[in-house]
Amino acid sequence: MAITRRDFLVRCGLGCGGVAWLSAARGHAAPAVARTDEPGYLALERSGELARREQALREIYEQRACCPRRCDKNRKPHEPPVCAYSQRLKVASAGPHFGEEPPLTGRRGSGTIFFSHCNLLCDYCQNWELAHRGDGQFIEPDALADVMIAIQERGCHNINLVTPSHVVQHVVRALRLAIPMGLRLPLVYNTGGYDRIEVIRLLAGVVDIYLPDFKYQDPKAAERYSLGAADYPQVAAAAIAEMYRQVGRLRLDQNGIARRGLMIRHLVLPGNIAGTDRFVRWVASELSPDCYVNLMDQYRPAFRALQEPELNRRITSQEWRQALAWARQAGLTRLEL
Repeated sequence: MAITRRDFLVRCGLGCGGVAWLSAARGHAAPAVARTDEPGYLALERSGELARREQALREIYEQRACCPRRCDKNRKPHEPPVCAYSQRLKVASAGPHFGEEPPLTGRRGSGTIFFSHCNLLCDYCQNWELAHRGDGQFIEPDALADVMIAIQERGCHNINLVTPSHVVQHVVRALRLAIPMGLRLPLVYNTGGYDRIEVIRLLAGVVDIYLPDFKYQDPKAAERYSLGAADYPQVAAAAIAEMYRQVGRLRLDQNGIARRGLMIRHLVLPGNIAGTDRFVRWVASELSPDCYVNLMDQYRPAFRALQEPELNRRITSQEWRQALAWARQAGLTRLEL
């Protein structure tokens, strides 16, 4: 049973100011906005293009072809998709988050919306309760639109969609409902990197800031630790290159807050399982040395990694120093550490 909009907002801590504002705003036209610094989705909605994108995404998702696993071809009709996708939207939590990169959190937080389930299902997932177990609440797209507006009213700097690859059609539906209510925050697409390039192309002009992981360079590592996704390195490279083509390098406003661009995350794994040396060289050569990269040292064993000898430890200080040396040798100049 889907939770009500009001109850979901209250559970997320967005109910007090958010619901009161929403009841007054619903049914009224959005205020005029300056078109020199607005999210791209507003222009797409005015032109009718966003409606066409929504329809194209709906067709892809109804075919169970939303991600590279291609459950339309590789799973039987009665088998559920890897990501547990359905016609219903499931959200684990939403609200201001201060643990993201500084250009996203600023002083007022990034407005994160954590979606339940995932299309990668990594053995070492630190959010396994959400990604594997699917903790969360079923809501409708109009409730998600309310959440977006409530996040904006809380003063967050952006709408940060966490693990959205399997729910993009619902997100765009909610976005179109939120626009007449006054939404104008930049949209952050916070993904594990396992995205169909066809879907990413349909998000051109919709997403302002892409925040993908690039987890592995070795197909065997991806296959072993992310439920058989041996094509992950190839898929992620193509998707991230398309993201960069769309939004380019990260651009900040006068307060250091991200407005548009690409930000890549890379988690350093024990024994260089992630292929950090190859990752940094790829960024420098295929994108740009000044591409924003968050090189992360916070790996800790979680979930099934506790039973994997090669993953059941943190990285050493020597491994971290080596990762930094590789990044500098590759010529990367915009590192977040």
